[in-house]
Amino acid sequence: MGDIVHMILSTAIIKLSIAALLGMILGLERELRRKPLGLKTITVICIASCLVTIVSIQSAYTFSKPNHIQMDPLRLAAQIISGVGFLGAGVIMVKGMTVTGLTTAAIIWGASGIGVSVGAGFWEEASIALILILLSVDCLPNLLKRIGPGRLREKELEMSIIVAANVDMEQLQKVIKSKKIAIHSVRVKDLSTGERRLDYCISTYESRYTTAVYQDVRNIEGILSVEISSVG
Repeated sequence: MGDIVHMILSTAIIKLSIAALLGMILGLERELRRKPLGLKTITVICIASCLVTIVSIQSAYTFSKPNHIQMDPLRLAAQIISGVGFLGAGVIMVKGMTVTGLTTAAIIWGASGIGVSVGAGFWEEASIALILILLSVDCLPNLLKRIGPGRLREKELEMSIIVAANVDMEQLQKVIKSKKIAIHSVRVKDLSTGERRLDYCISTYESRYTTAVYQDVRNIEGILSVEISSVG
């Protein structure tokens, strides 16, 4: 009996260690990108998911009757995927006219999946999934930027400008586009001072400095102030 307990404990330690390692690798990627959830959080998610899965499986067999399992071995583990969605929702933010944090939310969900897989004994599959996740997040976008459509080599920016009341906004947009700036959406608001505020979602080629875009737009006649920020 003691040997069986020792074997189960040793297996659990190995699984938790593998989950911690895979979680740290995945979390390091987010940490290097300065994302809201990094190394510590994703590692904890992996370890906790692995632990709950181990407990779920072992409980099913420990408390079962001879030759009859009374509960689903992955009953607790099945709740992890839905429960961790609340963490993912916490990092999704709406900034102006764009949504950020979706990739980090997906990685949180993926981290729980890796933890569950390791806890269930599928650590090789979990390792392959980790590699594929890292490749799809880091390597694939860079590859597509090199060989894919030109749209992938553009960067999106948010731009807010204040214009005088007498400015022809249709002509203004034509001038902005002539600066090699693509306009995707625009929102107009009248100010109490009689001026107008225009919020744009724009894009330009990736190698172009944001400060250069600012300078080109600021020099347009009729524009009183400009504010530009990167997306993501």
